[in-house]
Amino acid sequence: MLSHIPQAALDADPNVQLAKDIIGNCVHCGVCLSRCPTYAVKHEENDSPRGRIFLMKDMYEKGGAPDAKTVEHLDRCLTCLACEAICPSGVEYSKLIAHGREYVEEHYRRPLFQRAVRELLVRLIPNARLFRLAIFGGRMGRPFRGLFSGTMRAMLDMVPTKPLPAPSPVDRPQTFLPAPEGGKAAKPRKRVALLNGCVQTVLDTAINEATIRLLQRHGVEVVVAAGSGCCGAPAEHMGDEAQALPLVKANIDAWLREADGPDGLDAIVINTSGCGTSIKAYGHALRLDPAWADKAARVSAMAKDISEFMVEIGLQKPVNPTGLRVVYHSACSMQHGQRIVNQPKDLLREAGFTVLDVPEGYLCCGSAGTYNLLQPDIANELKERKLRNIRSVHAQIAASGNIGCMTQLAGELGLPFVHTVELLDWATGGPEPAALKGQKLAAE
Repeated sequence: MLSHIPQAALDADPNVQLAKDIIGNCVHCGVCLSRCPTYAVKHEENDSPRGRIFLMKDMYEKGGAPDAKTVEHLDRCLTCLACEAICPSGVEYSKLIAHGREYVEEHYRRPLFQRAVRELLVRLIPNARLFRLAIFGGRMGRPFRGLFSGTMRAMLDMVPTKPLPAPSPVDRPQTFLPAPEGGKAAKPRKRVALLNGCVQTVLDTAINEATIRLLQRHGVEVVVAAGSGCCGAPAEHMGDEAQALPLVKANIDAWLREADGPDGLDAIVINTSGCGTSIKAYGHALRLDPAWADKAARVSAMAKDISEFMVEIGLQKPVNPTGLRVVYHSACSMQHGQRIVNQPKDLLREAGFTVLDVPEGYLCCGSAGTYNLLQPDIANELKERKLRNIRSVHAQIAASGNIGCMTQLAGELGLPFVHTVELLDWATGGPEPAALKGQKLAAE
């Protein structure tokens, strides 16, 4: 796809040059349309990856502020990256849309309500205390949600109805040693840093607890590094580089202090796939910053999803092989963003579960970070489609590796929905996941 971006724009911003190169790789074949969730819902060319590439090409060629229609269509992209995973020309859509959104935020002035909501989300989500407070306030407003529509209604609808778990002691900076062997301290096989994730430290503390138990049981020392926190994804998804970069740099510093310390690090383990996709892109995000490029690349190279890491070290023989039927929902950030497809399912089978795939598994559930709040109409259509597909396989349990998908789907699914790591922990000697307690589950 030829572009005619002014040379002055290319000289002024290396990211624009990169955008031009990526746009040039698109041969507008349309293969991406078959996998795009927004195109499946809207059936509009501009709500497809190919259409958005044309819009971004036009935006860069014209320069200045993009028009409201262009912004609308770019905002509707879920960044699920199903298009990138299937593209025969290798178009790096993730990099293109990321800079496109940064360009929009730099040059386009959004309406006041949009600016306020986006700023609120960027500040609330990384801060556990404020996030909890917001949920408490949302519960007070939930009975009146019928008075609202759009984003306000979506925010109230997403407020959990069940009590939040108490803050977990495992989410504080500390080190967890491997489980003792024969009553004696075990020498660590590996040493890893764990990203706790900002959302699940509030909504589902059991995920990190199960992750730490599983790793300890497999002889791994786990450190929650002082200074680490939000991966920066909420701000990144909204093109807000100014809010994202301080969080990114804080994580890099925290993890490299551990990596360069006397005990070192073998990996940075992540149990939230959306965070994993972002951290693996740190190297790209900071490639133009001479002070941070090498450090960011080191961190990205060490980042591993918990399923990747467990496959590498090998799962212990299960002590509680249930034979239960588990439908595995692969988050877009897992299967498309990180190209992790088989590892979680292989681990679940090794742990004694019968694993079922979701029909149309490539389609997004509509969560996509804050997308379900900012684009609730499209998100709800995708959610209903995903729920129908999951129910159709008649599983006993649903599992996923991403808290966002779990939050989006669990309340209406009609099945217990747990993180993959909770099932692996249970099968290898950990406690039964809380979501399964009291359920009449039996292998068939």
